[in-house]
Parts: sequence; C-alpha cells; structure tokens
Amino acid sequence: MTAQVQAAGDRASMRTVVAASSAGTAFEWYDFFIFGSLAQVISKTFFTGLSDTAGYVAALALFGVGFAFRPLGALVFGKIGDQAGRKGAFLATVLLMGGATFAIALLPTYQQVGIISPILLILLRCVQGFALGGEYGGAAIYVAEHSPPGERGRSTAWVQSSASLGLFAALLVILATRWVLGGAAGPEAFDAWGWRIPFAVSIGLLAVSVWMRLKLSESPTFARMKQEGAESKAPYAEAFGQWKNLKLVLLAFFAMMSAQGAVWYTTFFYIQTFLEKFLKVAPGTINGLMMAAAAVSAVLYVVFGWLSDKIGRKPVMLGGMTLVLVFYFPGFHLLERTANPALAEASARAPVTVTADPADCALQFDPIGKAAFVSSCDIAKSALANAGISYANQAGPAGSAAVVEVGETRIVSRSAKGLPPKEAKAAKAAGEAEIKAALAKAGYPAKADPARVNWWGLFGVLLVFVIGATALYGPLAAALVELFPTRVRYTALSLPYHIGTGWIGGFVPFSAFAIVAAVGDIYAGLWYPVLFTLISVLTTLFLLPETRGRPLDE
Repeated sequence: MTAQVQAAGDRASMRTVVAASSAGTAFEWYDFFIFGSLAQVISKTFFTGLSDTAGYVAALALFGVGFAFRPLGALVFGKIGDQAGRKGAFLATVLLMGGATFAIALLPTYQQVGIISPILLILLRCVQGFALGGEYGGAAIYVAEHSPPGERGRSTAWVQSSASLGLFAALLVILATRWVLGGAAGPEAFDAWGWRIPFAVSIGLLAVSVWMRLKLSESPTFARMKQEGAESKAPYAEAFGQWKNLKLVLLAFFAMMSAQGAVWYTTFFYIQTFLEKFLKVAPGTINGLMMAAAAVSAVLYVVFGWLSDKIGRKPVMLGGMTLVLVFYFPGFHLLERTANPALAEASARAPVTVTADPADCALQFDPIGKAAFVSSCDIAKSALANAGISYANQAGPAGSAAVVEVGETRIVSRSAKGLPPKEAKAAKAAGEAEIKAALAKAGYPAKADPARVNWWGLFGVLLVFVIGATALYGPLAAALVELFPTRVRYTALSLPYHIGTGWIGGFVPFSAFAIVAAVGDIYAGLWYPVLFTLISVLTTLFLLPETRGRPLDE
C-alpha cells in the first residue's frame, strides 16, 4: 500500500511539474507569437515612413531581431541555471517576457512620435528575445530531470506541445479581437488600435504563469549535484572550452537545430507570410487555418515524443526533417493551387517577364527608407513584388527602359529619375497602375476567392508540414537533454537551441521574403530552409548517436 501511495504521489508530482513548465512556456510563446502573427499591422503602425515592401520586410526583420537576442539570453540564464538552479532561472524569464510584451501594447505609433516609436519597439523585442533565450532550456531540463528514463520523450514533448498551445492562444485572441471589432467598428479599428489588445492580455497570462512556477521545487538531479558540491564553477569554460562538450554543442546545432529552425518556422510562420502576401488569402482565414494546424500539432508532439521512447529519438527526428525536405517545393506549389487557383491559372496562361538593363535594377531592400527606387526597372519590379506576382528576368540592351510582358500585353515601364519628389511619386504611381491594370486584364486576382479555395486540400498540405515539424520537434527536448552532462546541461543545451531557432528559424520569414523580392520568383525563398534542413538530415544520418534512455546523472 505504501508503495502504491508513493507511486501515486510521484505521478501527481510529475503532472504538476509538466503542467507548470508547459503552461509557463505556452504563455511565453503566446507573447512571442502575437508579434509574428501581426507583422502586417506592425509594419503599418511602426514603419509608416517606408514603402509597402520595405515596411513589410522591416516588420519581418524585427520579428527576427527578437530571435537574434535569444542566444545571449541562453548564455546568461544558462549560467544561472547551471550554478544557482533551474527553477530560479526560468522564473525570471517569464517575468521579463510578460513585462516586455505588455509594454508593447502601450507604445506610441510612428505617426505620433516618429522614429522614437520603432526604436522603443526594437528595444522591447530585444528584451523578449533575451528572456525567451533562457526559457526553453530551463523548462525542458526541469521536466526531463524529473521524468523516469522510459517516459522522458513523452514528458518533455508536453513542453514542445506548449509552443503550439501558445500559438493557438495567440491566434485565437487575434481572431476574436478582429471579430468583435469587425462587428462593432469595422476592420479599420483593429489596425488603428485593436492590435494592442492581444499584447495587453499577456498581463493576465503572466500572473497565472508566475503563480504556477512559484509552486515548483528544484530539480532533483540538480539538487543532488548541488548537495554533493559537484556543480560547475565555470559553465562557459567547461561547456565551450573543453572539446568533449564543445563537439556535443556543435553536433546538436548541425544535426538537430539547423533543421528545427528551418522546418518549424517555415511551417508555422513563413506559410502565413506566403498565404497572405503572395496568395492574397484573407488574414482571418489564415488565422483559422493556423489555429487548426496548431491544435493538431499539440497532440502530435506528444505522440512522436512517446514514439521516440519506444523506437529511439534519431529515427523519429530524421523521418520528420526528411519528409519536410522533400516536400518544401511541391508543398508550396500545392498551396497556390489549393488556396488561390485563379493565380496559378493566370501564371500558366499569361506568364510575366521583365526585360531590363541589369544596370538599371537595384536590390529593393531598404529598411531605413532612404533609397529612392525610381528607375524603370525598379518601378516595374516594385509593382510586381507588391502584387505578389512571380516573374522571369531577361537582360535588355544597355540604357533601355524596362519592359513588362504580361502574356501578350507589353508595357514599357516609366522612369522617374531626375524628377522632383512629387512628380517622381506621381510617375511611379502611374507606372504601377498601368502594370496592375495589365495584370487584372490577364486574370491575375487581386485576392483569393473563398468560393474557389480547396479547403481540405489546403489543410492537407499544412498537415504534411505539421507532421514533419512535430516528428522533429516532439523528441527533440529529450534528445538534447540526454546529449549533455548535468554540470553544463543548461548552458550547453540552450546556446545551440537558440542559435538554431533564433538565427536560422527566426529569420526564415525575413530571409525568404527578401530573396523573393530580389529574385522575382515567389518560390525562391524556399532555398533558405532547404539548405539548413539538408545540413541536418546529413549530419543526423551519419553523426548523431542514439540517446534514448541515457542516465542523466552521468
């Protein structure tokens, strides 16, 4: 009877550990995801001084800035976690994250205070990224060090699942806010001030998260090591200065985290950008689709974590990343055919070609809004990029004006070089209007027709990406924890994780969209995630050891 009572107590304690860790992580991911989901509104609110394309790219880049600061947070909180304990480190992270997110709700707009507005936003994004850099490692390690070896994959998968719960909650609040304001004051109200509501809601989530984490005690593995006086005195030197540990850091990055950043953020963020910017699907529709995908993924993380307890971490993760690698290009082409078949038909019936003097064409990315893209080539490509239209490039004679061919229609693009600013703006607007008229005449849709959307086909494509992403991410926490020794686990695990998710994953939407804007092919941006996923597939296949069931005290 005593053994049964003890076992029941252990199970209840484990449920509390998993619930508190996962809930806190979900709240933090909610804070982070609402920014990525509102990139279009953010660009209008804080980057009013930029062109449409530059403003959107700047908003996506700012989304990535939060990720760029995550490795710094990983180092700072990793050291705290390896020296002072797991609990205190990830309690501090949720306080920083929630406070910064709530502050975004109070920021003035660009129209109100000018350049001060985006500067304040950038600072708060840096705080968010810094805090999140210490969150994941703490939560994953804390759960794994409480879990029985044979259930480690399933238990830590709940931490992975919390990311989808955070995304689901973020999309739900955004969708609900749009719906309420759409009925009361029209969609303009959301863009004007309603976007602040999802950020403000985070203060309530912060209170719940802090309350739950205050109830936790220290990890038994760390407490035992601390009692024996075996904790690391110099986590940085030990984790990165000793080859036996440094090679594990490099292996974790190249084998798991390169693909994790590319696959996960393509699935849950770049697809949103692609659907909205290129396929012209309504934002509310995209939110609904991603909520459904997030709900399915929350279950699949635990399924694949459980499966990794049975057959091993390596085969499950390798299967997931390989599936997405071979599906990137076919999947995105299917997105076009299912979400906006009229666009696919127009592209096949009346392909667009830009013939221009290469010297007349600039790389149209200017986050600070100082460059003037007024050549005939730039005006033509700007109009097509803003319309989300793929086009082929052909070199024209030196000094010639750019020519846009939309099927059989031929438009000579105007140049605004040398004109006064007001006249240049008018000339550019006239040139863009002429190109847009030709696109409309050729049957290019201004937006996706909901009546023609193949909803089941579209969700089926999303589901393939979700299966690959969850198969990779579900067992990942257990695999990372098992890979590193207890003394430097927090520090050594957190850095490659946040470089992969932060620098590779966080910049997927920005990098892919910038590549598309430069090349003119809406699918060209996929080469970014393809490269990093391929690196992980090869490294995992040939170099990553199986870690299932390893003792964590060794």
